[in-house]
Amino acid sequence: QVQLVESGGGLVQAGGSLRLSCAASGRTFSRYAMGWFRQASGKERAFVATISWSGGTTYYADSVKGRFTISRDNAKKSVYLQMNSLKPEDTAVYYCAAGSPPSGSDRGADYGSWGQGTQVTVSS
Repeated sequence: QVQLVESGGGLVQAGGSLRLSCAASGRTFSRYAMGWFRQASGKERAFVATISWSGGTTYYADSVKGRFTISRDNAKKSVYLQMNSLKPEDTAVYYCAAGSPPSGSDRGADYGSWGQGTQVTVSS
């Protein structure tokens, strides 16, 4: 397992940008696929994006495609989520997750390690 700590959340106006970071500890970070999920108040946790262990394959939820970009730096044991053109409906707690899911999995159950989350609030 890896330990994950998210950062970079905050309050931003609609149309703005934020970059979330997730720092991992542990020697095996580069073996894991990484994902970002989010949970809005009163709603179920939802898939946002995932990236393969090499960074060569990425998948996105339709709701963020074209606006969000997931990336990773294995040397820094970090994964990032660049969020552009933010909308009020993007408001949520964002979690990063690590695991060995089937390629492109959007199921939270396929990821074994989770961070504590970082709040993103988009004002209209």
